[in-house]
Formats: sequence, structure tokens, C-alpha cells
Amino acid sequence: MHQDWRIYSKKADFNALSARFGIDPVVARVIRNRDVETIEDYESYLFGTLESTHQPDLMMDMDLGVDIIMSSIEDGENIRVVGDYDVDGVMSSYILYDGLRRAGANVSVDIPHRITDGYGINERIIEKAYNDGVHTIITCDNGIAAVNAINKAASLGMTVVITDHHEPQEELPEADAIIDPHQSGDTYPYADICGATVAYKFIKLLFKRMGLELGTYDYIEMVAMATVCDVMPLLNENRIFVREGLRCMAETRNIGLRALLQVTALENKLLTAYSFGFMLGPCINAAGRLGSAMDALELLLEEDKDKALERATALRDLNDSRKSMTEEGLRKALEELAVRTAGAQGNTSTENISAEDKKKIEIDEQMIEDVIVVYVPGLHESLAGIVAGRLKERFYRPTIVLTDSDNDPDMIKGSGRSIDAYNMFEKINIHKDMLVKFGGHPLAAGLSLKRKNYEEFRRILNEEAGLTDADKTPKLMIDVPMPMSYATLKLAEQLQSLGPFGKGNESPLFAEKGMEILGYYIYGQNNNVMKLRLRSSNGRINEVTYFRPDEFEKNINKWFTPEECDKMKNSIYSGCKMDIAYEVTINDFRGNRNLQLMLREYEP
Repeated sequence: MHQDWRIYSKKADFNALSARFGIDPVVARVIRNRDVETIEDYESYLFGTLESTHQPDLMMDMDLGVDIIMSSIEDGENIRVVGDYDVDGVMSSYILYDGLRRAGANVSVDIPHRITDGYGINERIIEKAYNDGVHTIITCDNGIAAVNAINKAASLGMTVVITDHHEPQEELPEADAIIDPHQSGDTYPYADICGATVAYKFIKLLFKRMGLELGTYDYIEMVAMATVCDVMPLLNENRIFVREGLRCMAETRNIGLRALLQVTALENKLLTAYSFGFMLGPCINAAGRLGSAMDALELLLEEDKDKALERATALRDLNDSRKSMTEEGLRKALEELAVRTAGAQGNTSTENISAEDKKKIEIDEQMIEDVIVVYVPGLHESLAGIVAGRLKERFYRPTIVLTDSDNDPDMIKGSGRSIDAYNMFEKINIHKDMLVKFGGHPLAAGLSLKRKNYEEFRRILNEEAGLTDADKTPKLMIDVPMPMSYATLKLAEQLQSLGPFGKGNESPLFAEKGMEILGYYIYGQNNNVMKLRLRSSNGRINEVTYFRPDEFEKNINKWFTPEECDKMKNSIYSGCKMDIAYEVTINDFRGNRNLQLMLREYEP
């Protein structure tokens, strides 16, 4: 897919920053591109520690909430933690439950079921807690929007402390304390933290006030995993938590997490934010998607090594099932889009096409609608958002994936994922009268509607999309236009120290224009690696590594003549040139550290 390449234009005295902090001017520029501006911000970014993260009592109602829970502990009242079914919710629940237990509380925990309860605390959970003799409820990763449920608790004479990190709505619940850095009037220095971070800060202040000892690194691996999996910006204190959490995770004392490392083959391996976001986190998430999130929480609470290994294996296998189900759902969605785009040209009727024939139809990407709305029968409803995200990434269009409702054959329900230029919440909210249920924010939404309204809903969203060609073109942000010849092992080491990389702190990206393709070769056990030899305008020759050789050969065959492609493959001069976007990394193999340039994107 063509991308709009843009160069960051943030200004600073990079030579002065280089001299002050002993870093390359290129590195100073990369840091500035991450919205790090003042000298104090640079110092925090480069040298921040857990001790330099923000104090808990800076958050509104944190003192009040701790006072309430301390009183409940002292009075021997029953406290219930109510979390959420994703990674952030499970980690938050564990931190609060384990921390309160260590503080001597009579504490239990409940997590809503994704299918039967939906998101967040509800009146059923309130009534169950009341019937169980619970006096005080403390939420985590939810609660700020649960007006009816919290007000129900208040009417029953229950005490409620909310800890959350989501945006509040116009009406706040009648809770005894609301701890959420996004609420109006809160002056906490950095609001973009996850629910587990709020829960951790609550326990940290509680222990301090009760004169209890909390280890410097207690719960940090849980906070880090939640931060990555909830896609929080890896800036400010988030970056510190994730950096330290990765180190803590490698030597975690939590028996359940140790077992999870073992079954995912990550034990004694170098862990990165990718390990959290795409290997460990999905196993925790799978429980909440396909079963009960309480299974994931039980893993974290398990103290028997053999049982922990059984639990971790079950979660890994569940995640493998989730991946297979997701791929099947994605395949069905793509087949539907292929038939639809072919039908839009008048080439194929979209009705009465066999499953085998559907597989043979190619997607005409020129005919993809501005807003993709696709119904995938039989898809597990918890996977609709994942499939929508995959389609959104492939076509760079706002995407809504709908599937069957278990409760009502006349209803379909699903999730949406959007692009920056399309506020999905606002666009759908205009037509909420067509929907049975709806909620979300600019980049994501959940909804259900009558099956009979599907086509009309799809039509209206596309008629009112208002997207330009520029809106539908993904942007590739280049940190520095830099000749490859400038890259050294020392520069690579300095860049590596800027990690962990993720949202908001993306891996540094550089670019060089008009590079001549001297040739390439493909290798690896599965022929899945290629080396590309390039010559810049100054005559310097460099090699870059790329992990999608099939895609590369497909693209050059679109862009260049068969003769030119054959020459490139056989390292014969062809005169073909490309613009290259690349990363500067380190190849660490058997103790030998070498500079490695990784190809990220390319354009003719």
C-alpha cells in the first residue's frame, strides 16, 4: 500500500543537546520527535527511574480512596475488587487483590464475563456482592461510566471506590471516591496511564500510609504488561514502567508468570515490548475472550508450580485456538469483500456463489468502500474487534465487523476500528437510533443492531464518510532523512537505549532517497530473509535486511519491467532506484555485535 512519507519538523538546538547529554545529534532529534521538549524532559527520558515516577497522592481522590479502604480494613469489612476481562483489567485486579490481602483486608475479587455481562461493573455484580455480605467495592480499569450500577450500590448502602483510567462521561457515578486522572480538575502530571498503573499507585500509597513495606519492584511486571497491552503511549512514566517491567519479568517471582514464560518459550530469552503485546498478553486476553478472565487471574494467584504450568498451558492453547478462529474469521471477511468488489463492477453476482468459488475471486482494492462494514457469520463475537483491526490495517479504512448474536437471531453485533481521520464514535452516534446498543471512542466502537438494518447502516455510513484520498493514505513518519553511510554501531547502541519501543515511542525510522538497486539474494530455512544491496548518490554501498521477500518481488514486478527485475535478482546493473525507509539496529549473534540496517518501507 502506498504511504505518504513525512518528515518530523520539530525544532530544537540538537547540537547543544548532543553536547549536554553526550548523545549523537541524530539521537537528540529522535527524542525531540517523541514530544520531549524541555531539558528536564530530556533528563527524565534518558535517566528516569522508578523513584522519579509521579507520586500517587497527586491524583484527585487518591488520599480519600485510601482513607476509605484503610477504614474498611481496620473495621474488618468485606471488600470486593471488581475488574475487567482484558489484560489491563486482570493485572489491575491482581494488584489490588494481592495488595489488599497483604495489607490484611478481607478481600475477594470478581471480573465480569465478556459475553454475559459485557464491559465493566453492572447491577448484577452489585447485587451479588451485596448478597455476599460485601460492604466496600473497589473497581479497577472500569467504573467511571457505570452510573447506574454504582448508584445502585449507593442505594444499597454500599461504599464504592472507583479506580479507572478511561474518559469520564458528562454524568459521574455516585461513588465515595473517584480516582481517574482524566476527570475534570485532576492535576496529575501525566494522564495517559493504564488501569493497572492507577491500581499500583493506590496500593503504593496504601502501604505507605499503613506503614507496610512495598518492594521497589513489586507489581512492576504486571504494570508493564498492562501498559503495553492497553496500548498506552510509551512516554513519561509509562516508558520507565515498561523498561523496568521487562527486566523484572525476566526474573519474576510470580509462579504463574514464570510458567507462562515457560510455555511460550520465552524463559531466559531477551524480552521486549513485543513479548508483552504479542506473546504473553494474548494468552491472558484469550481467557476473557473465549472463556472467563478469572482463569487468567487464577494463574497469577497460583502458588503451586505444577498447577501453574497446567494453567499456563491451558491459556496458551486457548490463545492458539483464538488465533485459528481469528484467521478463519479474517478469511471469511476477505472473501465477502472480494465478492462485493467484484459485484460492484458488475462482473459477479454476490448471491449464490459457492464457498470454493469465493476463494478464487481477487479483491479489487480500488472498489473497497470508504467505510468497510462486513458481516461474518459464525465469528465469535469477542474476535470481531481483532478482525476489524486486521482489515483496517490492510486497507486503511475505518472498519466494522459484525457477527451473529447468541441471544437473538434477529440481531447482529460487533466491533469497529478506525483511522485518525474518521471519528467513529461521532459518525455512528449520529445514527444511534438505528442501533440497539452502542458505545466507543474516536478510534473504536462496539455496537449491536437489527439484522434487517445492516445494509441501510452500511449505506449511510459510506454516504456520510467524508474521507478524502489523503485521509485514506497512511502516513509514514520519518525521524531523520539520513544517508545509510552515517550509521555506526555506536549510533545503533544509542538508539537502542531509547527503548522500549511502541505507541508514542516508535522505533526510530530513517530514510534515504534515490538508492540504486545493485541486487538481492534470498536465504533462510524457509527462504524468508533477503539481503538487498543498495548504492546511494554519494557512491556508498550498503546492505539492508528484509523479512518479506515474497512481497518485495511482487512489488518490483509491478513497478519495473521483467528484464529489470531479472537483472536485479541476478545482481546485474539495471538502473532501477528506490526511496528507502530503514531502521538502525544491532545484530547480536553468539556474542558478536554488528551494525544491521533493517528495511522497513520502500517506494519506486
